[in-house]
Amino acid sequence: MTGLSLARTFAIFVKEFQQMMRDRLTFAMAIGVPVLQLVLFGYAINTDPKGLPTAMVAHDSGPFARSFMAALQNTGYFRVTHISASEAEAESLIEAGRVQFVVAIPPDFSQRVVRGEQPALLVAVDATDPAAASNAIAALGEVSRTALLHDLHGPLASLQTRDRAAFDIRIHRRYNPEGLSRYNIVPGLIGTILTMTMVMLTGLAMTRERERGTMENLLATPVRPLEVMLGKIAPYVVIGYVQLAVILGAAWLLFEVPMVGSVGLLLILIGVFVIANLGVGFAFSTVAKNQLQAMQMTFFFFLPSILLSGFMFPFRGMPTWAQWLGELLPLTHFLRIVRGILLKGNGLLQVLPELWPLLAFVLVAGAIALLRYRQTID
Repeated sequence: MTGLSLARTFAIFVKEFQQMMRDRLTFAMAIGVPVLQLVLFGYAINTDPKGLPTAMVAHDSGPFARSFMAALQNTGYFRVTHISASEAEAESLIEAGRVQFVVAIPPDFSQRVVRGEQPALLVAVDATDPAAASNAIAALGEVSRTALLHDLHGPLASLQTRDRAAFDIRIHRRYNPEGLSRYNIVPGLIGTILTMTMVMLTGLAMTRERERGTMENLLATPVRPLEVMLGKIAPYVVIGYVQLAVILGAAWLLFEVPMVGSVGLLLILIGVFVIANLGVGFAFSTVAKNQLQAMQMTFFFFLPSILLSGFMFPFRGMPTWAQWLGELLPLTHFLRIVRGILLKGNGLLQVLPELWPLLAFVLVAGAIALLRYRQTID
């Protein structure tokens, strides 16, 4: 039998196409992943975030102070969400990550503008994610030059031109004074690496049993579903901490990332995050029919996690619906926890708002995994 036969080639084509159509999950992934990428990159990703939450400490309520506040919000980059009575209150807001900027107007601001003394306004920036605040910081320069152009008349008009501002804006980049991107990326890598490896390794656990034919032996034992899940998850928790030690060591030795907060607290919370991802992987393993499907489901979970969590792109730059989806992902909350502890020195009270969503995710993922495993036994 020599030569190329189009009939035989077409027969193989038909056979492979029919086999592919029978594997509905793989076919759905092949269609779903490109659609997901198109939607996320086309609609959810925004590298120029607007409406960043800002706390205002206004000790001066004069006309020039009000004009400055109006000009600040007119840029579109700042959205005053808190009017704080003191710098200490505003400090707690920026430590907890509830605001990106804190603007302090001194009590004699308007008087000093009238006297031509060029007073200084203090703007504190949460610079843990330099990309999220860079354009907003650049907009502050234009605000200082143009905010009072229409308020100064007569002899006062010479106090401000577009080349000479009537007041000065002093920017303090908190937690990352030099604006180094590695301070933001390296801590985030802890979460992304653990998400990818933990979900993938556990996702292959049950499917490997099924493909090797040892699943029947496991089901014949008196081991309960919860015991199976805990027994299979426990070794990967150890692996997760080994990975953590490697990443933290590299972050400290190679990238000089500061570790301001409690390492012990970080280790405990990382354990919760690891268990959350292992629960997802175990749930995937009870659904997938083979290891290929488990890998595909892992990628389908990892893609939105890395894009919607704030690791690659500013979280506050995404539309509201994308932020809602991001809040459902454990990586989103873990990134805030790890950056808050390492860079800000946050304690348990500061990270508590991000901890309870992780615990809730652990319960939901574990319940789904146990339910699916019982169905497998039946």
